[in-house]
Amino acid sequence: MEMNRKLPAKLLAVLFVAGLGSAAVNGRAQDKPVNNLESVHEKLKADKKSIVTKYMDLTESEAQNFWPVYEDYQKDLQKFHERLGALLKSYAAESRGKSLTDEKAKKLLDEWLGLEQDEIKQRSAFIPKVTKALPAKKAARYLQIENEYRMLLRYDLATTVPLAR
Repeated sequence: MEMNRKLPAKLLAVLFVAGLGSAAVNGRAQDKPVNNLESVHEKLKADKKSIVTKYMDLTESEAQNFWPVYEDYQKDLQKFHERLGALLKSYAAESRGKSLTDEKAKKLLDEWLGLEQDEIKQRSAFIPKVTKALPAKKAARYLQIENEYRMLLRYDLATTVPLAR
C-alpha cells in the first residue's frame, strides 16, 4: 500500500497537546477554564493517536508491542511540553511587561538550552524502544511522524513568539 508522504493539515492542531502556541505566548491560555483546556488536550491527543494509527498500518502483534511504548513516550513529551509552556509563559510575561533585561534573557536562554538538551536525551532513549517494538521500516516511519510533529511545533513557535526587545 503506497502512503501519501504528507501528513494531513489536521496535524497542525494536534501540536497543541500541551497548550502551546500563540495563545500561551499572548497570554490568552490562562483565560480559559482549566476543564475546557483539559478536554481540548484530550481531544488533541486522541487525534494524534488516530493519525499515527492511520499511517502506521500495524499488525495486531506490532500494535501490542508498539502502543505501550507510544503511550510512555507521549507522557514524556507531555512533561517536556509543560516545561516549554512554562518557559514561553515566562518569556511572554517579560515581553508584555517590557521588563526583559539582559540578565532575564540570559536565564531564559539557559533554560531553553537545557530543554533542548533534555529533548535530545529523551529522543535518544526512546529510539531503541521503538526499534525493539517494531520492524525497522515501521520504526523509521513512526519516528518520521514524530519528527514532523516536532518540526511543525517549532515552526509554529517561530512564527508566534515575538522577537526579544
